[in-house]
Amino acid sequence: MSDVTVARDLVHGEESDVFGDAGYQGVQNREENVDSTVKWYVAMRPGKRRALGDHPWQRMLEEIEHCKAQIRAKAEHAFCVIKRQFGYAKVRYRGLAKNTPPLHTLFALSNLWMARRALLDTG
Repeated sequence: MSDVTVARDLVHGEESDVFGDAGYQGVQNREENVDSTVKWYVAMRPGKRRALGDHPWQRMLEEIEHCKAQIRAKAEHAFCVIKRQFGYAKVRYRGLAKNTPPLHTLFALSNLWMARRALLDTG
């Protein structure tokens, strides 16, 4: 299933801004999101971003894309830790009831992994 088709289910309604990767292109124009007060900040497609030239307004667009990527990187880092540190790159779908608890545990461990230096310094 495409990212953009389930985007509305991923927000709980109290968000004012939502940042997404290029897979969410056109999410603000979908009929279920037209009446929403959420501001969607979706990354530019990689091919369009590479095609940006050296014109001042194109450099400004590149800076905007860089800012969007920095904000998204905060959330994406936990997924990187789960994949690289814990080797959880693929999951076999066994149903939500069976897949959810291990993922909750991995995300808790990911939070500990990312905070390990701060935790060790305070001890």
